[in-house]
Amino acid sequence: MKISEMHVTPIAISDPPLLNAAGLHAPFALRTIVELVTDDGFYGLGEIPGGEAITQGLLDCRDAVLSQDPFQLNNMATLLSEKFKSKNPRQLALAQSALEVACFDLMGKATNRPVVDLLGGKARDQVDFAAYLFYKYEGVGGELGFAPKPEATGWNAARGAEALDAQGIVRQAQAISQAYGFKSLKLKGGVFPPEEEVEAMFALREAFGENVPLRLDPNAIWSLETSIRWGKKLEGVLEYYEDPVRTQASMAELGKSVNLPLATNMCTTSFSDIPTAMQLGSEAIILSDHHYWGGLRATVDLARICQTFGRGLSMHSNSHVGVSLAAMVQVGAALPYLSYACDTHYPWQYEDIIQESFAFKEGALEVSDRPGLGVTLDRDKLALLHERYLKCGITERNDELAMQEKQPGWRFEASRW
Repeated sequence: MKISEMHVTPIAISDPPLLNAAGLHAPFALRTIVELVTDDGFYGLGEIPGGEAITQGLLDCRDAVLSQDPFQLNNMATLLSEKFKSKNPRQLALAQSALEVACFDLMGKATNRPVVDLLGGKARDQVDFAAYLFYKYEGVGGELGFAPKPEATGWNAARGAEALDAQGIVRQAQAISQAYGFKSLKLKGGVFPPEEEVEAMFALREAFGENVPLRLDPNAIWSLETSIRWGKKLEGVLEYYEDPVRTQASMAELGKSVNLPLATNMCTTSFSDIPTAMQLGSEAIILSDHHYWGGLRATVDLARICQTFGRGLSMHSNSHVGVSLAAMVQVGAALPYLSYACDTHYPWQYEDIIQESFAFKEGALEVSDRPGLGVTLDRDKLALLHERYLKCGITERNDELAMQEKQPGWRFEASRW
């Protein structure tokens, strides 16, 4: 079994105008899809965040991939490391993730086993996810523009509605929870002054009660002083406090002052960060992301490290389509140690490149037993979203630029409050 073809396809999916510390989501989010085809007719899929540089990085891997046996992941990793040795380590992690996931999809199809079995088998039959809440402007993004369909109801209406205050967030949370059954709620903060976002957390607590875990992520835009002040008020309210400050050292100092579990996907983001994280005690929970940590095997390795050192583990998310979600479910099911419900942006998206539809039940996804990732590529949808990428004029994510369309002169600040 040898890889005979490698296809790299950048796509643009509609993305609502979601606010965050870096600015605003553009009308389109970029993803890059890799398809590996073997000489015996199987194809495997991988997906990573998109953009011109990321896509080119994958294309540059072609000679390290073609003619390789997809089962020989260690050899491929060595070839990729050599290819990326003069580049940013993040580029290597992304490329390795996309190609490794595609190889696992191939291996699963060749052996007629789901990817979870190739990672050691199921530790659970379903993977829990949390509702991901955002402050947002009106609209659903993409070619539908910034106006929701007037006939929309339920979550479709909430997905298009403005949410710029605490009650808007509560309405959004109620709609997404009713639609998908999520049992925990996370708010992407770092948008408004801290007192407003803390107000939203207390409004969620009042609306949902004490049995629904709450999380707040200010995206590292608060100062240490601000994080301590508001963190103290949120003690007993939050399940965890995610990246209110920047750097491991600041997180460690914050942890000494507030009685809240601290989580990160910004301070500890690679294996080279682990020693300092453990030395400083910079976080209680690491939010993995197989795209940025280097793939599914790396996620399994990280879980073992977290368990060994008494750290919690969950998974981070970004705007994605079904290939990434399938990979998250397969690796999430293989982790004996997975402490918290995972993040997902998937309910915010309404387009995909796969034929299957994911159905959340009580906030969870059942683990597919179909071969590989368990998803089937819809080539017509892939072609449509690739054509949109070519026409949309966006070649990299830039939330600051998108925000300037709404607020001229707006600038990102690494520490705003």
